[in-house]
Amino acid sequence: MAKNKKEIKFPSELRLDLTSKDWVVIATGRGKKPELFSQEKRATQQVPKENCPFCNIETQEKPVLIFNSGKKIDYSGTIPKDWTTIVVPNKFPSLLPNPKFEKKKEGDLYETMNAVGFCELVVTRDHEKSFSLLTWQEMKEVIDCYQLRYLALMEKKFVRYISIFHNFGAEAGASQPHNHSQIITTPLIDVDLRNALVNSKKYYQKTGHCLYCQMDKLDMEKKTRVIFENEGFLALCPFASKSAFEIIVSPKKHSPYFEKINDEEKIQLAQALKASLEKLYKALNDPPYNFYLHTAPCDGKEYPAYHWHWTILPKTSIWAGFEIGTRMEISVIEPEKAAEYLRKY
Repeated sequence: MAKNKKEIKFPSELRLDLTSKDWVVIATGRGKKPELFSQEKRATQQVPKENCPFCNIETQEKPVLIFNSGKKIDYSGTIPKDWTTIVVPNKFPSLLPNPKFEKKKEGDLYETMNAVGFCELVVTRDHEKSFSLLTWQEMKEVIDCYQLRYLALMEKKFVRYISIFHNFGAEAGASQPHNHSQIITTPLIDVDLRNALVNSKKYYQKTGHCLYCQMDKLDMEKKTRVIFENEGFLALCPFASKSAFEIIVSPKKHSPYFEKINDEEKIQLAQALKASLEKLYKALNDPPYNFYLHTAPCDGKEYPAYHWHWTILPKTSIWAGFEIGTRMEISVIEPEKAAEYLRKY
């Protein structure tokens, strides 16, 4: 009888992201120990307070929202000195408010439309304090601003999608080191979200269940990818992580719409975001990262199968030819090992 061949253990594997139907490469064969990520060199941004546009907030556009220690303040023509979070229109917007929306054709192939939209900045007061160092109360105030501006902007003409995101560090695209995030509206729905809407709807029609709720249920049972949870929210390194130490923060209760979050849920979300960012700060030595919101569009349609969430993507590697050419991301550490490491902090 022939002997059984020795099982070959592959040093890497492909994993399917069920929400996008994209494959990612978990390249453990070329990976490194989790603690080595904290030794990466970081690009530093030095802007003195006296030259910082956000420390000199009066040089910016007229504010649309002001908070002081958790309370909304009415703008009376002068910005109060004790503001703690403020929302101002971006002085250098990539899209512009316009009462008219036009599409044009160039020949039989190309199509253009005017870039109609709103661009705003959500700025916290402390020049030295990044999101990773905020208290959960300070984080909750920022979330209040996100929600209030979302509710206001979704009523504007030609707004179908509202992107809320934060860039930290030069490698992540931050143009200013002073802590701020951005809100941009567009008349279009982004490709990643559109794919997720389609796939979550297909799954719901086939099974009667929310795809995101089912994934969260499995992760809460296994615990291997969970890094934090409280009564209302779950933070985990997703099964098909797009980058090393990617984190998803999502509500345990099914909900398609971030803007419908209540005050208690905002407290719990603030705690989950605070814990996740603080873990990255401690475990990876304050890495550059992006975080962004994915929520159902505000285009007047219903999306009962979708489940809103935040994604945090640390900049632990640089896309090269393979990633750009195939749109197939490579992560050099298993999400399970990344989560195990983050749980220590």
